[in-house]
Amino acid sequence: MNNRFPAPLPSRQDGPSKLGRAMLFGAWVVGMVLLASLFQNYLSHRENPNQDLIALAGPDGMTQVVLQQNRDGHYVATGTINGEPVVFLLDTGATTVSLPQGLARRLGLALRPGGMSKTANGMVQTWTTHLNSVSLGGLVAHNLRATVLPNFPGDQVLLGMDFLKRFELIQRGGELTIRLPS
Repeated sequence: MNNRFPAPLPSRQDGPSKLGRAMLFGAWVVGMVLLASLFQNYLSHRENPNQDLIALAGPDGMTQVVLQQNRDGHYVATGTINGEPVVFLLDTGATTVSLPQGLARRLGLALRPGGMSKTANGMVQTWTTHLNSVSLGGLVAHNLRATVLPNFPGDQVLLGMDFLKRFELIQRGGELTIRLPS
């Protein structure tokens, strides 16, 4: 004959305390926030792999910045306008630096009527402004004219030829080297 007693049924007192349940819930919330943050950083880096640019001396001693293409094959990089951080999309088809109107206002830029410009979306009314400085990884241009586009979505700035023509551009294997001319 077996003298074992049946195990008692579990009760609420056998489970974790209220404090333990709260700590477990808190750990799940912190874990989810960390996971979301890591995923957001991953996506951000895929869109803009050039977030922390610095100018370095190239093999010939010339100052240069090397950009990596993003997942779409574009060169997107963090830089500054008048010392304020912005995200540039390098655009050799753009004559000037071109900003969305909302960003121009946040940067406190004075806007003047600019006329009409031909864009990929057709003819649009534009504004003009003056930029004291534009910097990309330490490569700086001063006193640039810029175009402000009222219906341009987002916050990316098209970095056009007014800036780029001051430098040598060398594209090889998914990298774009921008350097001071020799």
